[in-house]
Amino acid sequence: MLRRFLLYCPVLLLVPLLGYSQCIQSYQQTKAYQWYEHNGLCMDSAHNPQLYFAGYEWAGTRYRYGQAAKQKGTDCSGFVSSVFRDVYCTELSRSSGSIWPQTQPVKKEDLREGDILFFRIRKGQISHVGIYLGNHKFIHAAVKGGVIVSDLDEPYYAKYFYMGGRIIDK
Repeated sequence: MLRRFLLYCPVLLLVPLLGYSQCIQSYQQTKAYQWYEHNGLCMDSAHNPQLYFAGYEWAGTRYRYGQAAKQKGTDCSGFVSSVFRDVYCTELSRSSGSIWPQTQPVKKEDLREGDILFFRIRKGQISHVGIYLGNHKFIHAAVKGGVIVSDLDEPYYAKYFYMGGRIIDK
């Protein structure tokens, strides 16, 4: 209990100085940093922190096929499309396979933060997407776990990884 208080104490002290809304934003940023750190990433090295914050806002959202809402749930393409709309002001198609033609292919070793990852899970067709964050990590909406950070080197994802894609006008 004391540890938790000491962790958030600096945030609470900012309320009179910054105002309530900025304090809440600071608290959310602290939570995002902790969540990504727990998942093996450091936001301080992010080229686009807005991508990380947008992803964190969806953290834990349950998986629901055909949806793209934080409250109701989302599927992988709904999550990726929503984040790209919010972060890059880019409209993407609403299915994994139809996002692929909107990208330039990128090899695994050339991936950069914000690239879209494509997986061929069902019958050799692109059926899953996620967003590359760096350090072999990506954020996606998984059937088990909802919106989570995973590692490309996990055997399951390594087996089905097809290619990265970079939005042409990103």
